[in-house]
Amino acid sequence: MNITILGAGAMGCIYGGFLASSGENQVTLVDIWKDHMDAINQNGLTIMTPDGEKVIKNLRGMYSAAEAGPAELVVVFVKATLTEEAVRQAAALIGPDTMVLTLQNGLGNVEKICKVVPAKQVIAGTTAFGASIKGPGRIHQGGSGDTVIGELDGQITERVTRLKGVLDRAGLFGKVADNVLGLIWSKLSVNVGINAIAAVCNIKNGQILDFPESAALQEAAVNECLAVAKAKGITFPAGDPLEHVREVTRMTGQNTCSMLQDVMAKRQTEIAVINGAVVDGGLETGVPTPVNAVLTSLIKTIQSSYPKA
Repeated sequence: MNITILGAGAMGCIYGGFLASSGENQVTLVDIWKDHMDAINQNGLTIMTPDGEKVIKNLRGMYSAAEAGPAELVVVFVKATLTEEAVRQAAALIGPDTMVLTLQNGLGNVEKICKVVPAKQVIAGTTAFGASIKGPGRIHQGGSGDTVIGELDGQITERVTRLKGVLDRAGLFGKVADNVLGLIWSKLSVNVGINAIAAVCNIKNGQILDFPESAALQEAAVNECLAVAKAKGITFPAGDPLEHVREVTRMTGQNTCSMLQDVMAKRQTEIAVINGAVVDGGLETGVPTPVNAVLTSLIKTIQSSYPKA
């Protein structure tokens, strides 16, 4: 399969690297970070996995979608705040039969993509993998888990079944779901329970459960998310949603979450589409969300304190 990853940050590189190493016909990373793309093109992509380093050389890095050309599958991994603009600029990647899969954090990415791409071409999903960038061309895998995908209308189609097989062959643990909204909210609850807390406290994911104060903060933030989802009529996958958040926290215990990586690099975060989305949902439904409101305000304050360019 001809696959292009739109947004070659840590997660985009994990997926691009694993898919390339599994023997897919062509895997392309598209990102504006020139040093990163140059390093990959010259030396390959190095992924530090729990089993040791692996260097993947059968993939290519491009600075623009126009260079890459049309793909059978485009996997969107840009930051949620940039989704609509990035997909518009990536029009050269998307033909009439191209599948566009979002595995991004937060709420609203499907809606933003559907403003640019026909909804029938869009597939939504979530990933439990964790990763961080260690430098141009070098990625650290901080955790692994299922990649769950689904059609927007809940049907189990031939194409999502085929895509599951592609993910499985790459070691990305593909699963198909018939409840994509519940899937997205389940992933949101994980991000709500990890990202802002780890970023404010400057700790790795697993350390959230090491301290009673941060563990209690996680529980409170997630419970607010679950209450908002219930008020909106969202049905979560089977099992205890809060325990699922704790399980992912443990599974990605050594990972530095993306929001903490952003704070450390003095970049804008995705707080508005994670904890901020819970606050917005609470305002819409009348559900109180004080913990998420405080976490959102703290991250926004940190962002406002960055040195001016």
